[in-house]
Amino acid sequence: MTLSHTHDHPAPTSALPWAVRLPHRLIRAYQWAFAARLSPCRYEPSCSNYALGSLEQHGLVRGSWLALRRLGRCHPWGGHGWDPVPPRKAV
Repeated sequence: MTLSHTHDHPAPTSALPWAVRLPHRLIRAYQWAFAARLSPCRYEPSCSNYALGSLEQHGLVRGSWLALRRLGRCHPWGGHGWDPVPPRKAV
C-alpha cells in the first residue's frame, strides 16, 4: 500500500485532447481529496494512476474502457501486483 496517489508523470492538462481534460481533472480531484488515506488498491500503479495513464495514452474511449476493466479486477479476490497500462498499438 502506498500513501502517494499522484501520477508520476502528469501530462499538462492543456496538452490533452479536450475530451480527455474533464475526466483527467476529475481523477486528479479525487486523488487530491483522498491523498491522506492509504490506498486500498491491490495493484501498482494505483487504479486512479492507471486511469490517468490510460486516458493519456489511449484517449477517452479506449482509456476509459481500460480504466473500467482495471476497476473491475481490483477486489479482494482479484489479482495483485504490477499491472501497467498496456502500450498503444501501432496502426
